[in-house]
Amino acid sequence: MRGEHYDYVIVGAGSAGCVLANRLSADPRVRVLLLEAGGADTSPYIHMPGGLSRLVGNPRIDWQYHTEPEPQLLGRRLYWPRGRVLGGSSSINAMCYTRGHRLDYDEWAALGASGWDYASVLPLFRKAEDQARGASAYHGVGGPLAVEDLRFRNPLSSVFVAASVARGLRENEDFNGPEQAGVGFYQVTQRAGRRCSTAVGYLRPALPRPNLRVRTRCVAARILFSGTRTTGIEYQHAGGARIAHAEREVLLAAGAIASPQLLLLSGIGPPDELRALGIAVVAARAEVGANLQDHLDFCTLNKCTQPVSYDLNAWQELAVGLRYLLTRSGPGVTNVAEAGGFLRTQLAPDARPDIQLHFVPAQLDDHGRNRLGGHGFTVHACGLRPRSRGRIMLRSSRPQDPPRICAAYLSEPSDLEVLLEGIRWSRDIIGAAPFAAYRGAEVFPGDGAVSRAQLVEVIRRKAETIYHPVGTCRMGSDAQAVVDCELKVRGVDGLRVADASVMPRLIGGNTNAPTIMIAERAAELLAGRTST
Repeated sequence: MRGEHYDYVIVGAGSAGCVLANRLSADPRVRVLLLEAGGADTSPYIHMPGGLSRLVGNPRIDWQYHTEPEPQLLGRRLYWPRGRVLGGSSSINAMCYTRGHRLDYDEWAALGASGWDYASVLPLFRKAEDQARGASAYHGVGGPLAVEDLRFRNPLSSVFVAASVARGLRENEDFNGPEQAGVGFYQVTQRAGRRCSTAVGYLRPALPRPNLRVRTRCVAARILFSGTRTTGIEYQHAGGARIAHAEREVLLAAGAIASPQLLLLSGIGPPDELRALGIAVVAARAEVGANLQDHLDFCTLNKCTQPVSYDLNAWQELAVGLRYLLTRSGPGVTNVAEAGGFLRTQLAPDARPDIQLHFVPAQLDDHGRNRLGGHGFTVHACGLRPRSRGRIMLRSSRPQDPPRICAAYLSEPSDLEVLLEGIRWSRDIIGAAPFAAYRGAEVFPGDGAVSRAQLVEVIRRKAETIYHPVGTCRMGSDAQAVVDCELKVRGVDGLRVADASVMPRLIGGNTNAPTIMIAERAAELLAGRTST
């Protein structure tokens, strides 16, 4: 089968792929192809931050993955939304800009990811960033990714911050500065009140370049090899198979689910698993798909006694939309999760916070898919450093079949203890004096859930992902790691992975910014440069 020839073929136009496409195509001598399974980011709800709720469960822009039945969560199959659109999950996320703790990256280096310590990655974060507050030792200006303060805040978000301070937590104006711990308002990946996804910040400025080709509605089927040398990608488009040849390298940026899936479909993975599905083994890599980590989250949800939340009726939503269109202001610019924080409990094994809070001035149940009547507010609490490890596995040898996601949540008992602490802290904050004028009945866990057994039962019944899967193509210097410290896949040539799947450990925070950082580092490695 004949095909087109490029220097680099990038699979996935998400948080990482758009970065790679921009940086690599900046060299006019380099021919770049970017393949995306989804379509263009044309939905107005993507670009209006407050349209976030309309993105959940939309099959045109969401892969709508589900886990296998989770043994520790009453056999539930948890819903995992992931972006299937230009910009990937950066086009459908809540836009919170956090990088994790500095010690997270020093831990990566200690685990064998040489060159990925905090001092080495901080310049990459600064390079990517266009910080509205200005440049500093921790922040950059002029980068493709716009970061700004929220232009509108619900009054309940300020109440949450005040209540948290009343309970002894310190106020923190910058979770990405000298100290992560504390509570405050999240900065967001927005520019002038519009979402700044990587499709907007990185890809759109590069589209006029004649050496960059972007193809949507293209599903990668398998990586092509000559022996163990990567030669290109076979992909499906409009019902037919096509080939894109890569003269230099193929770069996987399809995320923690699809990148390991494509490696497995292409014969890179555990040999017995591959042979059982009739897939010829190209490189035996037992850890492909393993080391899956995610932040499991519990929502403490209360009714609100005053009609000030974002629980709006259809007419109110229409008014919000019109105000946004006319003035680029009001609730239409909110990211919904306006405030939050990081706290360290007595269970934390080191100096890093072990719980992250997201406050939502609305009733958020089942990812927002179950709309409750009246007004309310929600405190998310997730354990930041889970010890449980899951795995991504193939369901079949057909690329159109979703993989099996075995998250193995709470398979390590210590993760359950952290969630119990998260509920305790959430209730304690809601019970503080600043919430007195707004605090109604508790919906979840529920006023009757008091004992440990009752709280454990409701965690198993209601806990959900907060959308941070990583680790399934682990980076490291040991022979078992899927990729080395330059992101090259071991056992083959001309193939790298550059996305959240390479993280050896889940960072303590939202994962979009670190994924962008990984792609920035990959681009520099390919160009033979290093940020300072």
